[in-house]
Amino acid sequence: MSKKQPANAPAPAAAPPAALPGRLTAAAALTALEGLALAGLGLYMLFVGIAGDPDSPQQAETGGITLLALAALPLIAARGLRLGRRWSRGPALITQLMALPVAWTLYSTGGAMIAAAVALALAAVAVVALLVNPTATEALGIGPGEQAR
Repeated sequence: MSKKQPANAPAPAAAPPAALPGRLTAAAALTALEGLALAGLGLYMLFVGIAGDPDSPQQAETGGITLLALAALPLIAARGLRLGRRWSRGPALITQLMALPVAWTLYSTGGAMIAAAVALALAAVAVVALLVNPTATEALGIGPGEQAR
């Protein structure tokens, strides 16, 4: 005699996902914050290009669209880190490595940009340190003892 479930019976529950280490969650949060900042700046430039009075509307609009496109990389990487996907570590690290020269350029500009440069550089270094930490690499399934998934 076979045991069939009634049609209206609830499906068996899936196993709960393993909890991510705090370091990985922090790296995801900082990466998402960088992506949101890029998206915000892109929207601002796009708005100024369309509704404002920039020196070159075409350049402001193109810059805004470019920043919106660039914001996708850290946002997608942050989502992957939050879900514990091993592929997300690469884009997150690339984002941080691209942020360091930007921070240096902001610092070289001087004035009020020095604070933004310091914040960006600290965030980038912190995310790199969090992502290369053995706890985070193990949670992502990356390491010398891990087989390719």
